[in-house]
Amino acid sequence: MLNHPSGKRAKPLDEFRVEILNWLEGDRNITAREIYRRLSERIGDVSERSVRRYVAELKESASGNGSSATTVAASATSPSETFQEQPNPEWPSTPADQTELPSPLPDGNHDLSNPGYFLNRELTWLNFNFRVLREAEDPRNPLMERVKFLAIVSSNLDEFFMKRIGGLKQQVGAGVRKLTVDGRTPEQQIHECVDLVRLLEERKRRVFKEIKLLLQQEDIYVCNFKELEEPDKEYLRDYYFENIYPLVTPQATDPAHPFPFVSNLSLNLLVSLRYPDDEESHDSLARVKVPIGAGIPRFFKLPERNVFVPMEGVIANNLDLLFPGMEVNSCATFRVTRNANTESDEDTADDLLSLIESELRQRKFAPIVRLEVQNSMDPHHRGMLAAELGLDEHDDVHEVEGMLGMRDLMELMSVGGASLRDKPHHSVDHPELQTDRNIFHIIRDNGPILLHHPYEAFATSVERFLREASRDPKVRAIKMCLYRTSSDTKVINYLIDAARNGKQVAVVVELKARFDEAANIRWANRMEEAGIHVTYGVVGLKTHCKVILVVRQDYDGLKRYAHIGTGNYHAGTARLYSDLGMLTCDRNIGKDLTELLNYLTTGFKPKRNFAKLLPAPKVAKPALLEKIQREIEHARAGQKAHILFKMNALEDSVITRALYKASQAGVRVELIIRDTCRLRPGIPGLSENARVISVVGRFLEHTRIYHFHNNGKEEFYLGSADCMSRNLNSRVEVLAPIEEPHLTREVALFLEAQLQDRRNAWEMRPDGSYFQWQPEGDQPAKGSQELMIDFYGRRNREVTRLKRRRTRGFKTR
Repeated sequence: MLNHPSGKRAKPLDEFRVEILNWLEGDRNITAREIYRRLSERIGDVSERSVRRYVAELKESASGNGSSATTVAASATSPSETFQEQPNPEWPSTPADQTELPSPLPDGNHDLSNPGYFLNRELTWLNFNFRVLREAEDPRNPLMERVKFLAIVSSNLDEFFMKRIGGLKQQVGAGVRKLTVDGRTPEQQIHECVDLVRLLEERKRRVFKEIKLLLQQEDIYVCNFKELEEPDKEYLRDYYFENIYPLVTPQATDPAHPFPFVSNLSLNLLVSLRYPDDEESHDSLARVKVPIGAGIPRFFKLPERNVFVPMEGVIANNLDLLFPGMEVNSCATFRVTRNANTESDEDTADDLLSLIESELRQRKFAPIVRLEVQNSMDPHHRGMLAAELGLDEHDDVHEVEGMLGMRDLMELMSVGGASLRDKPHHSVDHPELQTDRNIFHIIRDNGPILLHHPYEAFATSVERFLREASRDPKVRAIKMCLYRTSSDTKVINYLIDAARNGKQVAVVVELKARFDEAANIRWANRMEEAGIHVTYGVVGLKTHCKVILVVRQDYDGLKRYAHIGTGNYHAGTARLYSDLGMLTCDRNIGKDLTELLNYLTTGFKPKRNFAKLLPAPKVAKPALLEKIQREIEHARAGQKAHILFKMNALEDSVITRALYKASQAGVRVELIIRDTCRLRPGIPGLSENARVISVVGRFLEHTRIYHFHNNGKEEFYLGSADCMSRNLNSRVEVLAPIEEPHLTREVALFLEAQLQDRRNAWEMRPDGSYFQWQPEGDQPAKGSQELMIDFYGRRNREVTRLKRRRTRGFKTR
């Protein structure tokens, strides 16, 4: 399924024109992929893309001549088999990169040191958010799901300014002038990002306006206070006075009152006031923080109706309660975003936990990187506000028409009937785990088990693995790495139970997991109080790998059981993110994990080479480069060559160059990259054998898979690492091989479904823009995520049916 030939120098396709036409005429069901297969066996290095293009040209030519080959060629581009070469210009698309694509050198080669061949990390991440926003626009999605995607884009942009723009501003402040691999300075990146964000925000505003009208058709109203009838206004005024007013503290801003501190992502009102009877008095300004959070929702709901009014509108239209006797001249909403990047020196820290706690306190007062203001704000007040906050009014201030902080729309997700949301998805139990047998016996007797979340349940696999380990009297030790976990997690409880049951428990907690630092400190303290040996990894490296090692006394001696995954040990995200995991008792993997965990708990380098795992740093990146080079050598030798990576981001320039060289050599390179991608596909003579797609759907794609054809001895790896410099050079990551044929077939099925997706897949053009594949004609199409729901559900039902048959047969005897 994934073996794509490549190798011998291609002969011109025109030599086979008559033969191809005969195939088209002789078999009306023949596909372009079948034609590609037949040709590749005979002429070697021919790309499927070029065959598709040639078939399309024959179709067009035959159409002009009135030939019946037209209908045959049409069937050759069936969406279930391949993609048509040229997308419909009316299909949804995202902005292109503004960098001019370099021209080849005079000898036809390409200079891979030219920055024009590399897309910018920040801009491609923003491009991803245009794709997410399209899900909010897409009428095929249920209405409340569209609301959800609108909230996700808003939340993503908040995080982008906190992390990425904040980091770039730090570089500017430090005088960094070094260019990125795509040839941009930090200042240039900020300016280009801000321009793209403004475009995204404007489109987001239009989408919200459209969605509000559609919600009204479902008797759901998100409206301003002024739009309400008088009885409703009186009700909200009374409710506000009784329940919210006591929490509100207005703060004056004048020479006697310094401008108040404004917390990150808080919603605020800037109010202009004066005494009505004092003609000589000047306008005064006051700041009112809207008390959202800590159980207080953003939206007020009217009784017995789905009418929702933002809290800031209720406060703004009842300011006489806060400022009795004062005349309100104007009132506008504003919101700030602060830098979430903190600088610390771990090498000189005596106590890493105390250092991170100190950083969290400092983050509250971090520099502001964005000021959002309502577009109705007086220009003078806007300038004054920007000056008080130390911001550049042109670059740092974003005028917003309508509602600020749309991430709070997530509060409305439970409103309305079931038809307004996706059909509920219930994860199924893995077939091997649909029994009460000891899970370690199952793994030992049946071999490795591949888990695919959220299609297969986290609770009955990973959590069960830990639960049984904590209670099994033969288990001697549990070791694991914890990057993120949920507030309602059972993982921590099972680890504590294990310690109380006398088992040796060691946990490596990553204190620097962005935005989860405070939670991880709490978990670390709680586990230490229970007697668990808690460490914080290696100085200077983030521990990002997702591994559990259980040591058990089996009948034949100590045996090591492991879980290795692509996602966090987080019950919440396991229902929302697409991730792979593997349960195994492979001897070499167990030894490798022991070495890795000992390194993390001591900082001492492993004394032996790793037999199967590819950990980062040091091992994973050289191994990937070596495997890419191996595919290049296979292609040059006229053998089949294929690389397929699926991950969140392709950012590392060394890996990107290697993939360019692989495509040049004739290796078929397929990249399923969720967001950031530096590589430009489809450049003649450079990346014409490369394809980049991005799948955006109901679940967040989070799986990392590396596949190499290896001349028929195919290799599949799963793990925690993306191809990003930080992951491969500055984090502890793990890639693990998937070796059993039935498991690699399952992974191949999943990857092929994504490559053929005509519902949720976007494909990148050479200019960095993406277009969204659409079903052809009236043919309905399910996305790859829906197909996976169907696949695992069907497999589960078949296993259940077989068990019932066996049970009935046993009773009959």
